[in-house]
Amino acid sequence: MAKQIDDTFLKAARGEKTDRVPVWYMRQAGRSQPEYRAIKEKYSLFEITHQPELCAYVTRLPVENYGVDAAILYKDIMTPLPAIGVDVDIKTGIGPVISNPVRSLSDVEKLGELHPEQDIPYVLDTIKLLTEEQLTVPLIGFSGAPFTIASYMIEGGPSKNYNKTKAFMYSEPQAWFALMDKLADTIIVYVKAQIKAGAKAIQLFDSWVGALNVADYRCFIKPVMERIFTALKEENVPLIMFGVGASHLAMEWHDLPLDVVGLDWRLPISEAREMGIRKTVMGNLDPAILLAPWEVIEERAREILDQGMQQPGYIFNLGHGVFPSVNPDTLKKLTGFIHDYSAFKLAE
Repeated sequence: MAKQIDDTFLKAARGEKTDRVPVWYMRQAGRSQPEYRAIKEKYSLFEITHQPELCAYVTRLPVENYGVDAAILYKDIMTPLPAIGVDVDIKTGIGPVISNPVRSLSDVEKLGELHPEQDIPYVLDTIKLLTEEQLTVPLIGFSGAPFTIASYMIEGGPSKNYNKTKAFMYSEPQAWFALMDKLADTIIVYVKAQIKAGAKAIQLFDSWVGALNVADYRCFIKPVMERIFTALKEENVPLIMFGVGASHLAMEWHDLPLDVVGLDWRLPISEAREMGIRKTVMGNLDPAILLAPWEVIEERAREILDQGMQQPGYIFNLGHGVFPSVNPDTLKKLTGFIHDYSAFKLAE
């Protein structure tokens, strides 16, 4: 029997009033936690994610250690790609490396379909284990978004400027849109399977889409994002969008059929509201500030909370992921401060 779930995060995601500001941290599961580092001495990311018991443990660790209001499934955005024919290897210190990069329409046409129950049962088993037996907060499932996944598939790995990706987009529009459609099909099936297994919210990470200007986003990306979010909207779970260096796209995301606009640290929440964002906002402490003295962390967090609490529909998060060098005690202390300070202010 499922445990009673604290739904503060879900209420905030839907724009409802809450008695405190909910908080979770991107990359909260993993790199800065000593328990995780001990696991990584024995197992690779691939091995962890393929063992539901172990993966569930890593996923719930920050909930138990920090007291955050949501868990996010521990896995990589590359997880569904091998099933559709992408030869990807996660290399330590580098990231995803793909040995058969996409170079043409024929490469796109060779890509197969994802069948989650057959291809990635370990992901679904991890979700079921967490949501049916272990968690007392909502579980966020996630997927990479089409541009970011495509950038890895075209570049063959991480990139600083995405020149190959943009060149492909501009010079091979037929192949580009075919790739967007293929990735949309994969993402929709993948995410719906996560929801069916028990995920209570979904975040799409378009980590690198900030490399595009607004006009190119509207032409090459926004139509596929409309399609994805429209398909997922019928699942009736909160949908979150997040990217890095993409403040100029915040209003484009706001136009999509989603619930939460995630902001990195470059765009103040007050400015986002002034731009016209009325949906729930998530963010956006610069993760580097977590390495500063506590007095600085508290001051910056208070400033962000004061902006976020101006209206219902606010979730505290970082502007990107937790660094490996962050002290876990800092995250625990910050979580307590966010809860206490926001509860006091909202009760006034």
